[in-house]
Parts: sequence; structure tokens; C-alpha cells
Amino acid sequence: MKIKLAFPVFCLSLFLNTSLLSQTIAKEEIIFLTSEWKGERFADGRPKIPDNVLERAKHIMIDDAWTVLKNEGYLNQFEGNWKTVNDTPMTGRAVTAMYMPSRPDVEKNIKDRGAKQGRKGNTNSWPIDILTRGDLYVADAFGKISGGSIMGATLANSIFSKSGNGVVFDGASRDLQEIRNIKGFNAFVRDFHPSFTEQMVLMGLNTAIRIGNAIVLPGDLVIATKEGVLFVPAHMAEEVVSTSEFVIRKDQFGFEMVKSGKYSTGEIDSQWNDAIKTEFLKWLEKHPELGRMTRAELDQVMSKRTW
Repeated sequence: MKIKLAFPVFCLSLFLNTSLLSQTIAKEEIIFLTSEWKGERFADGRPKIPDNVLERAKHIMIDDAWTVLKNEGYLNQFEGNWKTVNDTPMTGRAVTAMYMPSRPDVEKNIKDRGAKQGRKGNTNSWPIDILTRGDLYVADAFGKISGGSIMGATLANSIFSKSGNGVVFDGASRDLQEIRNIKGFNAFVRDFHPSFTEQMVLMGLNTAIRIGNAIVLPGDLVIATKEGVLFVPAHMAEEVVSTSEFVIRKDQFGFEMVKSGKYSTGEIDSQWNDAIKTEFLKWLEKHPELGRMTRAELDQVMSKRTW
């Protein structure tokens, strides 16, 4: 029987698939919601952004990436005001989870079904079961702090061992002192609190969620830095990363030109004329570590310039 996904709690179909890839919505629905993505997908339908794009995204500026999204009309992809374990930036493919305040009948039904599927422990451990290398666990825990710690040191170690990444939680974490000992791990949370998970239950896995003022879909490119967290739609990931890489090159070129007095800041910070474009391409040939670019590619990226 097909269920019409008429309201956000289409997650009542949670774990209809009995494998560890069970999810809130059908594979076809994930593909529908992320239909602009034309690349490889995981078995559950989640977009699989290439590893090299995840790696390149570690070296771009989040401000530049945000601007690229804004230029394309994606205005609800950033959320700030986080507490973190350390200053380690993270990039990864979003695995999403939605938590809600618990009620006894619903929580019992979900846990009973989970037990029949071989699931162990509280529901806050279930999203960890499906993590793979390069994933980044993103959870809407409705901002709960006391009783909203959906991760402690044990789960943090499990998350890092499976994904090589950390987490972004619109909620809390506990065990900060112990988590700090996990080299390479970071957590973006609303706060740290000594309490355990109480009166909340997992109601959605790999479904669309809200993190503050941002919408997140499974498979989104997550860029988490000191400034905040940006959720890049999978189909925009390559464009966002490539354009942001160009801006870094453009800035380095501009700094040199301004310092040498060859061009003014006004000339560098506006649309470039043919002479500046030619100068830039020559400069780029002297810096092969920054990559190559054709005149056509330069014209294309400059045509959308607002940075």
C-alpha cells in the first residue's frame, strides 16, 4: 500500500524495510526529493557525492560557498550559533535523523519494531548503524538541552570509527571531556549537558529535516566551520566547490596585483576586462598547484560574479 506523504511525519513509515538500510521514506522518495542529482547513489537512494569533492570542500571558504548558493536562489542552507568540541572543520555527506518529544505508545511501537529487526539499545544509536566512510550525522533534536544529549563518548567513538567524521546536532551532547580525546572528531551542538537522552524518540531517518533556519536533505554536502554550518544540495556540490576554489585563486591574484600597483582595488573587485582576464590566466600558469583554467571557464564563472 502506498502512503501519501502529506505531512512531515511521513516518518510513521519508519523502518518498513527490515534491513539495516531501513529508512523513514522509500528509496523512490529520496530520489524524487533529490532528483537534480544525476550521479551515483547509495543503495538507499541517497546521493553519493564523490570523495574528492568532500576533500576539496575542506579547503574552500564557507562565505564563498554560501554566496554561490545565494546566487542560485538557495537561501535557507546556513545555520550558525554552535558550540563545538574543537576547531576542526568537517565536510561530509549528510545522514539525517529527526527526533521528537516522546509519547509512550509511539515509542513502544517503534522500539518493538526495531527489536524485531535486530536493533539494540535506545533509538539514538540507530542512525549510527547506517553510517559509512565520509558520512556526517546531522540530527534535528528540536534544540533540546537537558535530557537532549543524544550522544556521549561511547556513541562518539562509534560514529568516528564508522564515518571518520563528527556530528551536527540541533540538540545536545554529553561527555565533552572524554570526546575531546577522540583525535579528528568534532561535534557542532547547541550545548553540552551531563544528562542522558530522555523523553525523546527517533521519528525519522534519512528524511528531510530542519536545522534551525536551514533545510537538510540526505546526501547534502555538509561544510562545518567555526563560522557555522552550510548544507549544500548534492547537485550543487561540484559547482559550489569549483567556484569557491576559483575565488581563492582570484583573491591571491588580486592581492598580488594590488600590492604591485598594476591594478587598483576597484579594477580587481569588479567585472574584469580582457586585459585582467589575460593577466590572470598567465598568472595561473605560474601557479600550477592552484589548478588550470580555460578562458571559456573563466568567462563562465565571472558571468555570475557577485563576490
